[in-house]
Amino acid sequence: MHKVITRKEFLKSVGLGASALVCASAGYGFLGKDDKRPKSVKGHIFKNDAPKKPWKWSVEGFHYATDGTTVQCQICPNRCILEPGDRSICRSKVNIDGKLYSLTYGNPCSIHVDPIEKKPLNHFYPRSLILSIATTGCNFRCLNCQNWEISQMKPEEVRHYELFPESVVSEAKKRKTPSIAYTYSEPITYYEYVYDTAKLAREAGLKNVLVSNGYINRKPLIRLCKYLDGANVNLKSFDDRIYRSLNGGSLQPVLNTFKTLHTEGVWFEMPTLVVPPYVDDTEMIKRMCGWILKELGPNYPLHFLRFFPHYKLTRLPATPIGTLKEFRKVALQEGIRYVYLGNVPGHEGTHTYCHNCHKILIERKGYLIPQYNLENGRCKFCGTSIPGRWG
Repeated sequence: MHKVITRKEFLKSVGLGASALVCASAGYGFLGKDDKRPKSVKGHIFKNDAPKKPWKWSVEGFHYATDGTTVQCQICPNRCILEPGDRSICRSKVNIDGKLYSLTYGNPCSIHVDPIEKKPLNHFYPRSLILSIATTGCNFRCLNCQNWEISQMKPEEVRHYELFPESVVSEAKKRKTPSIAYTYSEPITYYEYVYDTAKLAREAGLKNVLVSNGYINRKPLIRLCKYLDGANVNLKSFDDRIYRSLNGGSLQPVLNTFKTLHTEGVWFEMPTLVVPPYVDDTEMIKRMCGWILKELGPNYPLHFLRFFPHYKLTRLPATPIGTLKEFRKVALQEGIRYVYLGNVPGHEGTHTYCHNCHKILIERKGYLIPQYNLENGRCKFCGTSIPGRWG
């Protein structure tokens, strides 16, 4: 779905003059002059870093514009502008001879079978297993990244498996997992692989789950939603400044993703990693909940996850459990019906309670579920319909 246009049309379509295009090609993506993010988390284009020719794990990009020489990727809000030989911010896309190629098609670096609760998804077919796959790459630069060993790598820098879409579906069938998760790194960066696999999976009667930062443009997301059944999309904070300094992105595109998933009927849940001192403001959590209630309603679960020192934030303390408990209390009081705590084993906030009678519906001990009180998606005690996707 790429467009071949004249140089003049290309410059106009990407909103740049010729001088701005030179600047963007020098490694600053499509971020604008007023971008104030610290350089430590600001993604940069990799100049002259593409392979000379596409390899067998390469496919032409699905969404990009080109004037025959320069290309602009249109998958995510970074909108990387690449001269021939350049590599994108996410490390997964390259310009080879005036065409955009994805280098991560059919070569996942991670394949696992997980409990669905690990995603985390608490209202999406509990007690089921899911086949999880990932390639390298990410369009963010999160200082707290848990999977930086693959998300901040190029596909040629890690060991990988050869597993094209048909084989992913066959693997899920062989392992008897009813769903496939695109996860661990950032699936938006291997969009073409996700899309083709999800389409085949749907045809085979399997479900598809996107575990993502939500940093994607509307057109490719709408296209993908046709084959998505569920999503776990990180709402990393509710402050654009924090998104820029902690994650290397911006807030509004992520909010737009939630609205699109909502209108397209894709079930999703929203985790927020509570990173002190970036994400520990009660007033911000109130604003977040207000937006969720206004734009999405009260039924999508919100997860507050405990942070532990990691990657580039090893000097920070772990999140105080008291902060997590306070955030959960605030979110429930504001009107979010299902609010969970993550990385806090044994806490009552890990369980699911009926929003009507408040009795326990799903008891969780780690990934085990000793108590399950749902029948056909309804509370066994009062008959209330519980939002989610149930078996």
